[in-house]
Amino acid sequence: MSTVHRVCILGSTGSVGVNTLDVIARHPDRFEVFALSANSRLEELGAQCRTWRPRFAVLPDEARAQTLRAALREDGVRTEVLSGATALAEVAAHPDVDSVMAAIVGAAGLPPCLAAARAGKRLLLANKEALVVGGALFMQAVREGGAQLLPIDSEHSAIFQCLPEDRACWGARIDHIVLTASGGPFRERELRSLRDATPDEACAHPNWVMGRKISVDSATMMNKALEVIEARWLFDLTPEQIRVVIHPQSIVHSMVVCRDNSVLAQLGTPDMRVPIAYGLAFPERIESGAAQLDVGAMSNLTFEEIDLERFPGMQLAWDSLRAPVGSTAVLNAANEVAVESFLAGAIRFDQIHAVNLHTLERVRPEAGSAASIEALLALDARARGEASRFAAEVAR
Repeated sequence: MSTVHRVCILGSTGSVGVNTLDVIARHPDRFEVFALSANSRLEELGAQCRTWRPRFAVLPDEARAQTLRAALREDGVRTEVLSGATALAEVAAHPDVDSVMAAIVGAAGLPPCLAAARAGKRLLLANKEALVVGGALFMQAVREGGAQLLPIDSEHSAIFQCLPEDRACWGARIDHIVLTASGGPFRERELRSLRDATPDEACAHPNWVMGRKISVDSATMMNKALEVIEARWLFDLTPEQIRVVIHPQSIVHSMVVCRDNSVLAQLGTPDMRVPIAYGLAFPERIESGAAQLDVGAMSNLTFEEIDLERFPGMQLAWDSLRAPVGSTAVLNAANEVAVESFLAGAIRFDQIHAVNLHTLERVRPEAGSAASIEALLALDARARGEASRFAAEVAR
């Protein structure tokens, strides 16, 4: 590994990507931005390239790549602009890259995450869908490639921080884990009014600043359902060993209940720069820019059981984990379609769950559906097709 740690940020214009750059900016002697990627925010990516001068920038299509190339050339920026999924995987696996921040939202993040894992990179995983969709295939790539997998979601980072560095000790130590959830913007909203919730209301998270897709997932608590699936693979747990509680203050980020019934918890202000800094510098701890937690002011930390009538999507996490292999990929695909339809104003908020449930019931994975990236992407496409058809039907 080079003296200066070279970082590839997949999804650099999203909230995790921006926060990663903020942490890196605090430690210019330790980190160098090697590559950046974005989906549609061309101007933001251009500004990042002018500031950080990465060797590569990647966009999903050649038309946008040409636009960025021309703009950077005018400004004398020598960043090489690439396009397409193959280029994304190539920069993630590039021999000069030390760490890959995987912050692409959705199933599109799976191929470059697999490439980074197979190349033995330090993989900072903020893309939970890589595990929700890829599961066993992804973890096999991590093992065979010798990659170092570090979770960046605040809840999974909290669990990771409560465990010893030696993964071989985890099974003997853990009885179960408890993921905390804020409850999002609708935790106390009158149930019958949820059908009329607007996208702006769903995206108004009380504690965290996030992108619109993940904000809607927090409002439905599908975000937590996906985190349950992610935790199953990250920590090699059974579905029964993963529990969830509502914790509105978002101070206790998650807990490990040990076999001797002691409980280990990680606390902190709700700021993504903390798990990002921990992942970048692991096993060291560096300044993150987050505000220090005022322990003396913590007079009211509360925990509640999940109301499955309010958040019916939560049960789909455990149901899909117990269903045929590949079912979690179906759930993820359906949810991406449902949230996109809701944000576009095509379906109501309460119909997101209806789309997810219908798709899980109709799209049954066949044997071998999760055996390769090609099979998984084919299953993903089947699920998206059925979810899109049903979303269009209920929208009438």
